[in-house]
Amino acid sequence: MAGRFGDIGFGFGGRAAYATDPAKSRGRLIEEPESPTRTPFQRDRDRIIHSTAFRRLKHKTQVFFSHEGDHYRTRLTHTIEVAQIARALARAFRLDDDLAEAVALVHDFGHTPFGHTGEDVLDALMAGHGGFDHNAQALRVVTRLERRYAAFDGLNLTWETLEGLVKHNGPLTDAASETPSGGKPLPRAIADYLEGHDLEVGRHAGLEAQAAAIADDIAYNTHDLDDGLRAGLLTFDMLRGVPLAGDALAMVDDLFPGLDDGRRAHEMTRRVMTAMVEDVITATAANIDRLAPTSVADIHDAGETLARFSAATAAREAGLKRFLFDHLYRHEEVMRVRVQAEAVVEDLFGRFMRSPKLMGGEWADAVTALDEDQLAIRVADYIAGMTDTFALSEHRRLFDRTPDLR
Repeated sequence: MAGRFGDIGFGFGGRAAYATDPAKSRGRLIEEPESPTRTPFQRDRDRIIHSTAFRRLKHKTQVFFSHEGDHYRTRLTHTIEVAQIARALARAFRLDDDLAEAVALVHDFGHTPFGHTGEDVLDALMAGHGGFDHNAQALRVVTRLERRYAAFDGLNLTWETLEGLVKHNGPLTDAASETPSGGKPLPRAIADYLEGHDLEVGRHAGLEAQAAAIADDIAYNTHDLDDGLRAGLLTFDMLRGVPLAGDALAMVDDLFPGLDDGRRAHEMTRRVMTAMVEDVITATAANIDRLAPTSVADIHDAGETLARFSAATAAREAGLKRFLFDHLYRHEEVMRVRVQAEAVVEDLFGRFMRSPKLMGGEWADAVTALDEDQLAIRVADYIAGMTDTFALSEHRRLFDRTPDLR
């Protein structure tokens, strides 16, 4: 590897000049003494791992509902895979791999039960109350909803980790006009937070967060292929001619004719992942050479995402995503269960809005003093924090009939 990527110091040398330096962190919203044994970003990573929200990812849906089988990915196993790829990319470019890992580990904290199904339902139900966005919800979790520390709500993460969480997929506003990008207003939770803590959402995040973002794409493309084959919703014959997957499958069949299906799937997906990772390293190295950044500020002000696929691989990756959307995410079996999950979330939201005391515990505290808008936000927070299993358990408690989601 040193020879192939030696021009960017792959795996060797100290931190790059354009990396985020933990010694120069902008600190935390609530000031704390520094640790004598860990950098600020290492502390962020550790706080994320030890949080309740991290443990809940074990029972939250990726594509297949968490009780459908022990071998399918959950939000937790997906997150761990993203973190591994993010660290590998960070090391390739001599970045701060602890920060890259922290952003990867926290990026899905705002996901609801039942995956994107739950998010879509909550967004529709919250339309009159600012909507619902899983990235914005993740910010709420780490700044307000986690309640473990005596001195503050949330995890009191560093500015850099919060920045990476909020804008790892790119700036949220136009840098010049400060108008929201994409024609949509800023998610309410993010806009509210920015009033007291500027995360500079018009600039690009550092390369560590960019590495986490592209790692997310690489991870779910490959493991959704694997899970789809395991579930029998995809077949090897369907993959011939599919961008990235088809080439990898042909290579495996040429090298290992007659291989059993389990090994065949693994050998294919590992080659798909390797192809994407190596392409990102090559393309990003070229972008860095072109920009010649001498500080992390140059990355923030680059006006473009530097950690990305080459144009050719980006087109192939988009083709793979279209295939997965048409043949896996919209498969009739997945859609059938999705409809049932939608009904569970809708039922819970409606019941808690009518009878908020049913939420119980601190969620039911002082609910009579809340106006409709405040109550809707609390109910959304409560439901968003549920695992698949707890959402179904709550539905069984409150309703006579609950779908099996199978």
